[in-house]
Amino acid sequence: MPKEPIFFNRSIVAGLWLVLLLGSDRSQSEAGPITFNTALPVAKNQLIFREQFVLSRATDDPGSMGRDFRVLALPTVLAYGVTGDLTLFGILPYLEKTLDLSTAAGRQRRTTSGLGDLTLLGRYTLYALDRLGETRRLAPFIGLEFPTGASNERDAFGRLPPSLQLGSGSWDPVWGMIFTWQTFDWEFDSAAQYQRNTSAHDVRLGDEARLDLSFQYRLWPPTLGEGVPAFLYGVLESNVIWTDKTTIAGSRDPNSGGTTWFLDPGIQFVTKRWILEASVQIPVVQDLNGLALKDDYTVRAGFRVSF
Repeated sequence: MPKEPIFFNRSIVAGLWLVLLLGSDRSQSEAGPITFNTALPVAKNQLIFREQFVLSRATDDPGSMGRDFRVLALPTVLAYGVTGDLTLFGILPYLEKTLDLSTAAGRQRRTTSGLGDLTLLGRYTLYALDRLGETRRLAPFIGLEFPTGASNERDAFGRLPPSLQLGSGSWDPVWGMIFTWQTFDWEFDSAAQYQRNTSAHDVRLGDEARLDLSFQYRLWPPTLGEGVPAFLYGVLESNVIWTDKTTIAGSRDPNSGGTTWFLDPGIQFVTKRWILEASVQIPVVQDLNGLALKDDYTVRAGFRVSF
């Protein structure tokens, strides 16, 4: 049986910790990014519960193995407002991963499921400008991904490749900056993030950098008035994700890493206490290395409730 190329396209499950739609300490309802964070504050002592359903598929295999990689992720997010400026986050995903591929012995299926790596984050509002009808926020964040997910799983065919492991097995710091500009009619968000990945089990996943943009526009009602209980927003987002090559036993894997640009149309239904949302993440450009597997799509749907 030929050796399976080891690949790890982090963009398939990239941004699990970033899919946070956060509430604010303002009385009005508001939209927000679907695939990453916002700089709007969480009120002191406010608790926000967030759940998303994320389904990804990658079948564009430049090699001859016909790989079909599917990931179902259910990230659970809790956000707590320590002060009006400082917010703490905890993110823990449940994952189901399946890889089908062709070998000399026939078609094989390799699967794994369970809890992934826990991420704890802190975000602080560094700059705030409030004017009539608009607000602007700049907020840096820093956090750490803990190795809570299984990272040395095996099946009948041997040790699972890094892409199928539930966790990385390493302690990985992450940091970045978020900017938000919100008005009564629209909101613009941008975020830059870097994650430094360390080694575990003689494997070091490539570092990841990403740049995210989001624009949300109120579609209904067309004009604001008293007594409107809910709002409908159209959303368009952009995610550029760069991943360095994975290092295995001291050698860099030529079939890993690269750059992917996604466009994400979506929609949000917003009330004062909860939000429903959905989006489709479509790869526009995929400049990956070697035989790295390319993404087909990622579908997201979820809700947020504030207490």
